[in-house]
Amino acid sequence: MTLSTILLLVVSNVFMTFAWYGHLKHHQASPAWQVVLVSWGIAFFEYCFQVPANRLGARAGLVTAQLKTLQEVITLVVFVAFATLYLGESLRWNHFVGFGFVAIGALFVFKPW
Repeated sequence: MTLSTILLLVVSNVFMTFAWYGHLKHHQASPAWQVVLVSWGIAFFEYCFQVPANRLGARAGLVTAQLKTLQEVITLVVFVAFATLYLGESLRWNHFVGFGFVAIGALFVFKPW
């Protein structure tokens, strides 16, 4: 696994999290078609980082199951920061237990059996 892959995945997930959830803070009354178009525009930049991240990770020897698992773990970390810092939401103990189970699942994917 390369640091470049991880950093690109973090950046791509920041874009995607804003594309999917950013409108919930200030634009819930906006027409859905406008929000979709803006979200697509933001998501374009997500792809600009996600695709190279996957290519670098594959060249480094990660299989697609590992790339996807890494992306999902990073997504949860980015989401926790986004939900608490940007949306001002509080995460409860059950959220962390669920995220912990995802992390345990990731260990199984990356452990060389």
